[in-house]
Amino acid sequence: MARDNIRLFSSPFTRLSVLLYLLAAAVAAAPPEAEAEAAAGFPVKEPEELELLLVWAGPEARSDTAQPQPDYAGAAAFLRSEADALGLEAETLEFALGKPLVLLRWPGRRPSLPSLLLNSHTDVVPAEPLKWAHPPFSAHLDSSSSHIFARGSQDMKCVGMQYLEAIRRLRAAGFTPDRTIYLSFVPDEEIGGKDGAGAFASSSKFEEMNVGLVLDEGLASPGEEYRVFYGERCPWWLVIKARGAPGHGAKLYDGSAMENLMKSVEIIRRFRAAQFDLVKAGVKAEGEVVSVNLVYLKAGTPSPTGFVMNLQPSEAQVGLDVRVPPNANPEELERRIAEEWAPSSRNMTFEFKQKVSVYDMFGKPVITPADNSNPWWTMLEEAIRKANVKLGKPEIFPASTDARYFRERGIPAFGFSPMANTPILLHDHNEFLNKDEYIKGIEIYESVIRGLASYNEHAKDEESRAEL
Repeated sequence: MARDNIRLFSSPFTRLSVLLYLLAAAVAAAPPEAEAEAAAGFPVKEPEELELLLVWAGPEARSDTAQPQPDYAGAAAFLRSEADALGLEAETLEFALGKPLVLLRWPGRRPSLPSLLLNSHTDVVPAEPLKWAHPPFSAHLDSSSSHIFARGSQDMKCVGMQYLEAIRRLRAAGFTPDRTIYLSFVPDEEIGGKDGAGAFASSSKFEEMNVGLVLDEGLASPGEEYRVFYGERCPWWLVIKARGAPGHGAKLYDGSAMENLMKSVEIIRRFRAAQFDLVKAGVKAEGEVVSVNLVYLKAGTPSPTGFVMNLQPSEAQVGLDVRVPPNANPEELERRIAEEWAPSSRNMTFEFKQKVSVYDMFGKPVITPADNSNPWWTMLEEAIRKANVKLGKPEIFPASTDARYFRERGIPAFGFSPMANTPILLHDHNEFLNKDEYIKGIEIYESVIRGLASYNEHAKDEESRAEL
């Protein structure tokens, strides 16, 4: 085994199937002498780059970090052991009880330069095992497709391990960064990140780190171009309530709670359809429109067998997940909500369960410039080009990530997960990443980290950071 501190695969069946696959692949591609060794029964070594992800996303790392009860302690122990193997400095921070944040550090030769932060989150969303082809926390490597099936294989245990493997390669090649490089493995991203990246970004520890650029997660790309994100839509979690006098289930009258609510739902549906039509017609990308989705409806008078069927309820409510792009007019949208979606004239009210501002702490839209005005963008674009891959047009992320906490503080941040030719399966059943695409991503991050951590005297870091 490549590293004694890792015990790969606890299940004999999984271990056997993976080793048989790797043996077949090695024999097919091996020169005659290697083929002879395999035939003679000599052990075939797993690709070390693949090994780490299989452990991190599988049971050996005790890494079932699915919400609502993630095993953060086991994950932190695993990550610190990997830091020791790589010779990286490590510390565990805890901004909320029982939610450790693991911070790794690779000191640069010029510590006064703004540092590079590679962020990833340790938690994942729950999975329904019966709806998966393979157990979601087994990190199953399918021998026929070369896909790695695991919760977190796209979102985003893959990226965290690619960071580590890229650094392993760079250190083996004798590379020493000019900038200090930090790796943060944060908790709670899947439930909003308040106690993870949110607390971290506002801490004195983060201030001490002098971070110049943050890299965080992106999305898979079904095509050949790799996707990069310079901003994201802000979540407005909205609850609209309607009230009215209760009445007999057979009576027709105006102003009931359900009637008022349904009028609003229809108005909201038409708004949603108009926004979606812009995406379908190719006029705007998904991240550039306001998305609205109903997440629950609540009404009725409960009874022991269900609901009272001959009573019209006095209250009804709907929950909405609204996502607002940073180029939208938030004042106009909130006025629409107050006047059209939940007008007081129809005895309606609304409240936000979460409302993230589209502006940073300096009053500017929460985006990172993705053009030549930003030297960080220039360096990132060049590093990806040197990895011999195609980069797509910079996008607004359609959902939310931890990157927003750093952008809110005026820190440039890009979302980038190197997964091309891959269906978007985050939070889906049978989430997978092909092993070859994963290993290619390591090569890309090796180029990215080398490029961003090497000081370019023409970049004028301090001046550029002040402007941004």
